[in-house]
Amino acid sequence: MSEQLAQVGVIGMAVMGSNLARNLAHKGFRVALYNRTASRTDEVMRLHGSEGNFVPSHELADFVASLERPRRIILMVKAGGATDATIDALIPLLQEGDIVVDGGNSYFQDTRRREQRLRDLGLHFVGAGISGGEVGALEGPSIMPGGSAESYEALGPILERIAADADGEPCCTYIGTDGAGHFVKMVHNGIEYADMQFIGEAWTLLKALGLSPDEQAEVFSSWNQGDLDSYLIEITADVLRKADPRTGVPLVDVIVDAAGMKGTGTWTVQSALDLGTPVNTIAEAVFARAVSSSPELRAAAQAALQGPDGSLRASDRAGFVESIRQALWASKVVAYAQGLDEIRMAAAEYGWRINIAEGAKIWRAGCIIRARLLERIRSEYADGNLVTLLEAPSVAAELANCQNAWRRVVAAAVESGIPVPGFAAALAHYDQVRSPRLGAALTQGLRDYFGAHTYRRTDDEGSFHINWSTDGTEVAAD
Repeated sequence: MSEQLAQVGVIGMAVMGSNLARNLAHKGFRVALYNRTASRTDEVMRLHGSEGNFVPSHELADFVASLERPRRIILMVKAGGATDATIDALIPLLQEGDIVVDGGNSYFQDTRRREQRLRDLGLHFVGAGISGGEVGALEGPSIMPGGSAESYEALGPILERIAADADGEPCCTYIGTDGAGHFVKMVHNGIEYADMQFIGEAWTLLKALGLSPDEQAEVFSSWNQGDLDSYLIEITADVLRKADPRTGVPLVDVIVDAAGMKGTGTWTVQSALDLGTPVNTIAEAVFARAVSSSPELRAAAQAALQGPDGSLRASDRAGFVESIRQALWASKVVAYAQGLDEIRMAAAEYGWRINIAEGAKIWRAGCIIRARLLERIRSEYADGNLVTLLEAPSVAAELANCQNAWRRVVAAAVESGIPVPGFAAALAHYDQVRSPRLGAALTQGLRDYFGAHTYRRTDDEGSFHINWSTDGTEVAAD
């Protein structure tokens, strides 16, 4: 009987779910399939049933019964209410020790809530971030599972088998308890937001220099051969080379200049605010998308506001292109540093034992932000207990080499009226964290003046307040 049972099940037969199920089957697993709309399951079997050993079901109870114990069930359904509804339907059908995996982009606090609920029922709930898109789901994604260590013992070998491979190592590792996996995936997506914003700014600068679309594509291709080697740089060249099938003009020129969002970037920023850790590069990327998607605002401003015409003039065009490359790399490093800092802060806040080096390791292949830089990040965190990536010796040295070019690019963009909020935010963070004093002393003085919020001194312990409205004397504050 056990030979007939499936080793793992997938609920949700949209593209991501069906591709993940096919990946599991390609790796030799017997895979149970279920979709709320049965015709979708039938369609997957019609198209792909010959690819492996599938066990389709039209009823949820039959799906659960088709799985060996402990049951391993991967949900690939829409985040939010649909996930909760699926869990509600599953619970009466499950037995102690069974494992429910949420492979969607769920908010980590929802994952923590669900994990607690199922734990109280004797069930395991795993929030697993999965990155790589449709192709990654089929060919090998990066997987970031959270939940109990016990659940990973039963689930880990399966996930590691279907994950992407980087230098002979699976791009999957146990992240930590309850919502840790989805938190790390959320930050991964936040870094992705920043990375794409930087790429867009670099492209805008190349256009302003007068480079043709073919020249722009060649620049990105050449950058992909060096320290900017990454999936996003690689596909940027592909997108820039693509001609519109209808008109023959560059495809990018007929795409509406508005970028969408699905929430993970916003969650990254909101969570950073809750933790008190700065992620201004990611925030600027989120706000840039918001501006791009505000046609009424942009139309009104274009009609009313004056400024430079947005063209760039450089006596040494090739030299300035190299400066853009350095600015892009440096900004990218800052975004990674901020994201990893947020993960470190969250681990301390929520009691997660997250290994930053291991997290960086599983981003080296399969995921959207895979890049050559990640091997350096993994190595630097493995070699030392870093407060921030920016202090890592090899990173700090390279940033020092890039900073003059970085500043030159930001200054030229500002003078030319070219918005580079990502580059500028990254540079501002670099200068903020290396400055011995910021404007915060005055800010705190102002807060004490109007709100009696007190201040601390550089030459004494404790908190103090000035009697601003009376005699101007200083008093200790308890």
